[in-house]
Amino acid sequence: MTLVLEGTLDAHSHADLAIMTPAQAAAAQYDDEMARYRSPREWWQTATTSDGDPVGFVVPARNSYRPIIAYIGVLPAHRGKGYIDDLLAVGTRILAMHETSEIRASTDLGNVPMVRAFRRAGYVEFEREINMTWS
Repeated sequence: MTLVLEGTLDAHSHADLAIMTPAQAAAAQYDDEMARYRSPREWWQTATTSDGDPVGFVVPARNSYRPIIAYIGVLPAHRGKGYIDDLLAVGTRILAMHETSEIRASTDLGNVPMVRAFRRAGYVEFEREINMTWS
């Protein structure tokens, strides 16, 4: 997770990286969010090239409300090659195999590659959220 933070377009990650190292930001996100999911860790998937080099990962999960794509990321060296579509398809398939009629995911509108990946995968935009912070 630390490696995918380099060059991230995620606004929350940018805010974290302004006050902590990538390793601290990754650990905080894991501790504050991912460690609390009720779903099995076996659902979490990593992707590698045919040579075994890491490409990225997807965390399909179940939070307290519903099935979600909790996190998805591609390492900087592999961005722009379509791996995001493969990772999203795998995460979506894992959640769909567990008898769910609805899967949710979210991204920042400024993260245009991720917005496009969700659209290509058939995800429908149904609401927007504004997060504000005090300076």
